[in-house]
Amino acid sequence: MNATQERTAQQLLIVFGDITRFTVNARAKPDVEIAEIMHEYYQRAGALVRASNGRIVKFMGDAFLAVWSAVDAPRGAASLVAIKRGVDAFFAERQWDSRLVVKAHFGEAVAGAFGDDGRFDLIGNDVNIAATLPARTIALSPEAFRCLAQGDRTSWKKHTPQVVYIPADDRRP
Repeated sequence: MNATQERTAQQLLIVFGDITRFTVNARAKPDVEIAEIMHEYYQRAGALVRASNGRIVKFMGDAFLAVWSAVDAPRGAASLVAIKRGVDAFFAERQWDSRLVVKAHFGEAVAGAFGDDGRFDLIGNDVNIAATLPARTIALSPEAFRCLAQGDRTSWKKHTPQVVYIPADDRRP
């Protein structure tokens, strides 16, 4: 990933993570407590993403956008179940019934510095594809699925309509 000021089109594993039932759980807590929980969640999610050479592009409330370079895409795709489990455990430790929903797509995006503060971001149609994948747990587009090493693919099954790959232990038909 190009982390310099220059914006370049790159092939990336693009991942959106979003917390279910966040608003419902947050309503019962004071803002100061929510801020602390979010700070800790950002730290946990960031550490899980970095452990597989990924990068958090940004947090948007209870959601995040993360990327892996084309070279690290196989490792990133293989790490998504562990990232989900780690975030789910974080919220379970706090007695929240929230879970992480993960949507991943491999494709091109323009990455680099944007805006007057030069903040790193991604722009492109493939970013939107990742954001709009249907998911209740984890969903991989066919392009993201193909990033997985052959041996890692056996843990996934095809789910239709719109072809996405979900964990093999997901109880959906």
